[in-house]
Order: sequence, then structure tokens, then C-alpha cells
Amino acid sequence: MSDHYDFRKVEARWQAKWQEQALYDVEADDSRPKFYCLEMFPYPSGALHMGHVRNYSIGDVLSRFKRMNGFNVLHPMGFDAFGLPAENAAIQNKTHPKQWTERNIRHMTEQLKTLGTSYDWRRQAVTCAPEYYRWTQWLFLLLYKNGLAYKKKAFVNWCPSCSTVLANEQVEDGMCWRCESQVTKKSLDQWFFRITSYADRLLEDLSLLSGWPERVRTMQQNWIGRSEGVELEFTLAETGDRIPVYTTRHDTIFGVTYMVLAPEHPLVEKIAQFSPHQDEINRFVERMKSLTEIARTSTETEKEGIFIGAHALNPLSGERVPVLIANYVLMEYGTGAVMGVPGHDERDFEFARKYGLPIREVIQDPENTTGVLESAYTGEGIMVNSGAYNGLSSVDGREKIAAYVEQKGIGKRTTNYRIRDWLVSRQRYWGAPIPIIYCDKCGEIPVPEEQLPVELPTDVDFGTTGRSPLETSDKFVNTVCPKCGGPAKRETDTMDTFVCSSWYFLYYCSTQRDSLPFAKEDVKYWFPVDQYIGGIEHAVMHLLYARFFTKVLYDHALCNSPEPFTNLLTQGMVIKDGAKMSKSKGNVVAPDEIITKYGADTARLFVLFASPPERDLDWSDQGVEGAFRFLHRVWRLAKACSSESHKVRTHAVQDATRENARELRRLVHRALDKVSTDIGQRFNFNTALAAIMETVNALYEYREKHGMQDAAFGEAIRILTLMLAPFAPHLAEEMWVLLGGTGSVHTQSWPEIDKEATKSDSVTVVVQINGRVRDKMDVQAGLPEAELEKHALAQPRVQELIGDKTIVKIVSVKNKVVSIVVR
Repeated sequence: MSDHYDFRKVEARWQAKWQEQALYDVEADDSRPKFYCLEMFPYPSGALHMGHVRNYSIGDVLSRFKRMNGFNVLHPMGFDAFGLPAENAAIQNKTHPKQWTERNIRHMTEQLKTLGTSYDWRRQAVTCAPEYYRWTQWLFLLLYKNGLAYKKKAFVNWCPSCSTVLANEQVEDGMCWRCESQVTKKSLDQWFFRITSYADRLLEDLSLLSGWPERVRTMQQNWIGRSEGVELEFTLAETGDRIPVYTTRHDTIFGVTYMVLAPEHPLVEKIAQFSPHQDEINRFVERMKSLTEIARTSTETEKEGIFIGAHALNPLSGERVPVLIANYVLMEYGTGAVMGVPGHDERDFEFARKYGLPIREVIQDPENTTGVLESAYTGEGIMVNSGAYNGLSSVDGREKIAAYVEQKGIGKRTTNYRIRDWLVSRQRYWGAPIPIIYCDKCGEIPVPEEQLPVELPTDVDFGTTGRSPLETSDKFVNTVCPKCGGPAKRETDTMDTFVCSSWYFLYYCSTQRDSLPFAKEDVKYWFPVDQYIGGIEHAVMHLLYARFFTKVLYDHALCNSPEPFTNLLTQGMVIKDGAKMSKSKGNVVAPDEIITKYGADTARLFVLFASPPERDLDWSDQGVEGAFRFLHRVWRLAKACSSESHKVRTHAVQDATRENARELRRLVHRALDKVSTDIGQRFNFNTALAAIMETVNALYEYREKHGMQDAAFGEAIRILTLMLAPFAPHLAEEMWVLLGGTGSVHTQSWPEIDKEATKSDSVTVVVQINGRVRDKMDVQAGLPEAELEKHALAQPRVQELIGDKTIVKIVSVKNKVVSIVVR
């Protein structure tokens, strides 16, 4: 047998055998504990990148480890296959999005298999497949029938080039993130999911997610943004119109010196009709429509506004204050109106200084009693310049003012949220069609469940602008009303792709789908996901939407958990030349190149060893080569064992009585203990691999000094093979066969740690003199205190430091410390 490890033949052979044997196909089994491991599924862009390799290698190591520890492991994979990129790519390449997507899925599936991942491919979820989006539409109807899906007119981010709505996160510096066209605001009838109805539960249940990173929980908490305050009613002096305003600092109501409306506020158009500033108002409103919410509310954006020639009356003081419109107030947040309290709000202070508006102190800073404000004071204090409320603490003042406005009917206590209902409409082709029909006689009608899926047509014109491509298909648009049988038209918006990814983890649980998207008994066994793995960039949108969907399904007895993911690991990015790998930066390393040159096991080993999973990974060509050399070193060791007819010892070791054999067992079982903990509890794959590498070094040293024929070495090489199996699955399989093992290494039990073997015959004891550590000594474990003290006093360093001094007292703790007091 050659010393050369032909990784290409080995990896291809074992991948074929795993597929032939259906080694990773799994079914529910009540006799075994389950473990559901899931990595976020990829978009089928055409090829995996090293970030994918890292993500999927982490999940694969954990899945293989759990199988070997007796768990029934569900480890599935699929593709988040709808979306604008496929549509744009298809237009550019003059092909159909379906063909482009399916070709990419085939290629990426082969890449994933080449990586040696242990997926149950029977359960594959492809979101653009009719058999999948049939159930996405079914879930839309579930929400619709329960008042959680509705349609309304709203201002949205609109990309004229892509001809579709964009989420805030898809707008960068006022430009479309894909085509870099200027984004505008557009008023459209849009479909929404009422996620705000679940805001409290989404917030409160964050406390259940102890297995999530604190950072992610905080991000979701801030995104939901729950606050308790009062909604007050100001009055427009010129017309008598009421203007509701929400505030959490109603104790500052007497400090209001102006009011600001959102440019989109319906009263602005009404006021403009009689205002001498009408032209200026209209120009300002139009300019604001071209800006995104993020651009308008950014702390780095200069606050700007104009007076619109109207005044508002303060509901408590009756004071008349000017009304302005400004860029930083949004119609979609709160009531679209804010009261300006520059003395006690930093943003209002900056705005008032710029436009020469009055600044009044109404909450006195305990450390500043001058009444002069050099900056906004936002803390608690004593109320001043506040009429009957003077002298109250701001806390008491809030309570009394809340009670007063409710009594007078000019306000009410209100809980407000930053989160807004989820806009799910998209004016594009490549998405799940929204299953709604419009009939002139019957109105808005949901598509009957037996008519699902509403399939995407093929006769569409992708060259249309300003409307959905689906509108160009007469065959799709024109249909029959399911209620009256008369002519009707279909909804031509498709769903946001986040809808597809908000339930795919449940689809994987079941292979049986008759009247439901998944069998309840399968979900009851597998759900929730025990370990979810993916990027921090999904901390809010995807994870929040997945939690929302799960709670809706839980409320309708369709799943057994209100939360989808028990534990969450957010892995870092792969960095090269100081930047995230990307085609635009020219620093991409293709996984195919690494696998072809070095093998899948090398690629896996490098991304797992180079950095802890939650941190960014710096790419290193030398690191890849180092992983490659290590695997070949392991191979040579296994080959040497095989050539000496040294077969794997599967029984407990009874004859390792020599000191060198005991020391080898101590090292190996300590390594096993560390690897077990680092994989199963800490996800410290890099330190687990370091322990495996130390084991390999020890085995080479032992072989050189003592040979390979004793039982301790046989046990050690067997444990090494099993420890390596989750990380380098192909090499471990080959080693297992070389060493005489039967069956697949991946169906073996994880080796049992011999705790007695890990114990050392000696311990290091600290010697203190007058409370300071002065020396250390290695002594036999369990030495009695008297013997321990005798050893301590015999140490040359201790004798030197004591000298002629008198020993007052000696206190010792077995196996730990000897403390000597001298004077």
C-alpha cells in the first residue's frame, strides 16, 4: 500500500457508498432521543462560497458527533430559491428564472455532496417548487382567514429599474442595492402580515431563548421597540382638526414649543391649500419621497424642516405653537406627528437651535439649577414651568398627567412599538403568487385550498416597467370567481421571499403532506430545531419572521412549540486581505478549487481549525496547506498500523500496566474528554482539533520509542479515528477499514471516556511564604499533609527564602497548597 493518500479516490468512493447505503436518511424513532440540526439554507446563486463551507461544516460536525452519541439526528438541506436575483439574471442571460435556478441548484447540490455533508436529501425543500409554494400559499390563507393578512395603501421604497418594492435593508445610500438606481417613494396597495399583533409575545418570549447569543436577543428587542406612554390630542388652531401625538415623556408637555408633522401626514395637504408656503411645502414633500426611512432617520442625516403656516394648541397649557414638517418624522411610525420639546430631547434641541425655535426648561436637572440649558437634559428631575405640576418629580408628574388627560378625554395611556406590520407584496415574477382573486360582484376572495397551488405562468413579459410581469399574462390574470362563477382577476403581486423561509424548518420534519404542509406527528417528534446555525446578518428579519410564523402555527395547533430554534449559533465571516470575500473585491477563494487541490476533508479542517465559529476567519493559504499535511500525517500513521497487522482493539484495555502505556492512555482519554466537551457543549472546534493534533504527535512519539503492538496504542489509534470522524469523515472511514473496523465509522458509538485513566499520579502544589507564591513542586497525588509540608521545606528555593527566619505556622491543603508563615 502506497504512503500517498489519494484523497480524490477515497472521497469519491465514500460519498458514493453513503448515498448507496442511504446512511443519513432518518425517520422518527421514539426509542432514541432526537436532535434536529439545521444550517440556514442557501440562495442558489450558482456556486458555494467559503462562508457556506464554514457554515455547513459546523453543522455537519455537530450532526455526526450527535449520531455517534446515540441521537436520532435530523440534518436536512434545501434552497431558498425565489427572489429578484434569479429574475434579473434570467433577463440578462435571456433564459427563464426557473431554468437558471434549477441549473444552479443541481450544481450546488453536487458541491454540498462533494463536501461530505451528512444530509437526508429526501427531505429537500426548494421554495420555488410548486409542491413547496403550494403550502406557502396555504399558510398565507391561514393568516388571511384569521385576520393576520390584509391589504392597504402605503408608501414604499420603489426601484424604477427593478420595478419592485424594496425593503429598507435593500436600500443603500438612497440607491437600490442591486442595480444602484435611485430609489423613490411610491404609494401602492400592498399586502401586510399583522406581526404587530404578536409584538408582546415576540418580546416576552425572548427570555425563553437562553441558547441564543445575547447580542441577537438585544437586536430583536430593540427592533420590536416596546414603549409605554400617552397619546395626547393637540388641535390644529386654524381648522380644529385633532392631531394625536404619542410620547413617553408626557411630563415634558409644558416644554412643547413647536410641533412637527411627517411630510406624508394627511393634514399637510389640507394645510397647504390655504398656506402662503404652498409651493415650498409641495417641493419639500416631493423631495422627501425620494429618500428612504433609513436615510431620513439616520443620526448622521442633518435635520431639516419648514414652517407650513399653521399652529397647534397644547392640550394642557392651551399654548399656540408653530407647526412644521421635517425629514426625521415618518408617517409609518407612531402617529406621524411629534411634539417638539427641545429642552429635553437631543434631536429637538438640535432642530430648535437650527431654526431659532424657543427652548424651555420644564424638568430641572438636580445638578443644574440655573435654568440655562446648554444642551438637552433627558434625565429625571423636578418639574418646573409646568403650572399645577411644579415641584413634582418627573416620575410622579407622568402619572398625574396620564390620569388627568384620560379623565378629560384628551389622551390615553398607550403602549407603542417600533416594529411595523410586515409588508409582503412584491411586484416581481419570481416569487410565490399571492392566492387572492378579485371579483366585481363578490369582492376580495381567497383561492380555495383545493385549487392550490396557484402556479406561476410561463407566458410573461419580463420587459415591463412599473408593474408586475404577472400582469402581462392574460391566462394567469383572468380567471373565474370561486364564489359566483363569474369573471374575475388574480392578484398579481408575489410574496416576499422571507415568507418562504419563515416555515421551511417545519417542512423538513415530514415527508408526508396530504391536507397539511407537514404531518403533525412528525413535527411533534422533531420540532423545535435543537441547533440552528447561520450568519448574524439574519438576526432580525429572518429570525423574527420565523418566530412569528411559528407562534401563529402554534396557536392553531399545527406545531408543538411557540419558538422554532432552541439554540442559535451565529458564525463569523470569512475574511481575505482584510475584507469579506466578494467578487467585487477580487478576493474570492472558490471551494471547488480547494477541494480539487486538497480535498474536502482539508477544506473542512481548515475552516474549523482557523478560528472559533462565532468569530471572523482570516483566510490563509498556509493554513490550508497545514491542514492538508496534518491529514496526510494521520494517514501514514494509520497505514503503518495496518501494515504491521495491528488491528483495532474494540475491548477495554486491561494490560496497560507500564508507566509509558498509562501515560499514553492518560493523554488520549484527556484529549477525548476535551474533544467531547468542545464539540458537544462549547462549539470550540478549533481547540478540539488542537487536542486531536496533540494526540497524533503523542502517537508518533510513542511509536518511535515503544512500537505499536501493545493494547494502549491500539486503543489510542481507534479513539483517534473516532474523534476525527466528525471533522474528516472520508479519511476516518478509510482509517476505520485499514484498522479492521466493521461497518461505517459514522455508525459507531462515540468512545467512552475512562475517567480513572485521566487522573494523574502526580499533582503540582503551590508553596506560599507569608501569603505570596514562591515556588511550585510536583508530588505524588494524595500525599498526607505532613509529607506535603516536609517536601515543601526541602525545596532549595524555599530554604533559601526562609534562611534564618523563624517558622511561625504551616498550613497545607492536600494536592493544592502549602502555606508557610515566617518572621
